[in-house]
Amino acid sequence: MSSQELAAKLVIGITGASGAPYALKLLEEAARVCSEIYVLLSDQAAQVINLETDRKVNAANPTVESLMGQSYSNIRILDKRDYFSPPASGSFLHDGMVIVPCSMGTIGRIANGISNDLLTRAADVCLKEKRKLILVPRETPWNLIHLRNMTALAEAGATIMPASPGFYHQPNSIDDLVNHVVGRILQQLGIAQNLVPQWQYNEE
Repeated sequence: MSSQELAAKLVIGITGASGAPYALKLLEEAARVCSEIYVLLSDQAAQVINLETDRKVNAANPTVESLMGQSYSNIRILDKRDYFSPPASGSFLHDGMVIVPCSMGTIGRIANGISNDLLTRAADVCLKEKRKLILVPRETPWNLIHLRNMTALAEAGATIMPASPGFYHQPNSIDDLVNHVVGRILQQLGIAQNLVPQWQYNEE
């Protein structure tokens, strides 16, 4: 584990799109190597987390313990209305932001510069400061508006990374599929991971 990984600061947004297990696994893995993790929840995120996992998160007062199942000193959940939080300012240095899962509504607002909460403001800051911004949509199929919004974001510097697990590693469980996506996200952030092995082609 490198000193760079130990010092990494991440911003992780969670929206109301389906795919809460991706977010929880990413937080779990990032917490092992990051000094600070700032979590931003949309209004609907808690509802989807409660529906798709065994966690019970109070949307009005989410806690790290309810989100993660235990306490983490390096994870902090921010108030979505608090524009004085660190990620709202371009002067706050961090190593990247991931929105996972990322709803198409969130993508549309970020693509059009509409910062109506701390989550979209933090994403806008990443774009203007040219910091790593990874958006993980799960919804399918995509209509033309979705595609144009994602194209605009890619052109602005964001990484669009659909939650599309591969099968070349021969997954045996849902966890294996989740790990494949989360492992690729960590790779994009430059964080070492062992959730999914690098592809090795062995000619026989």
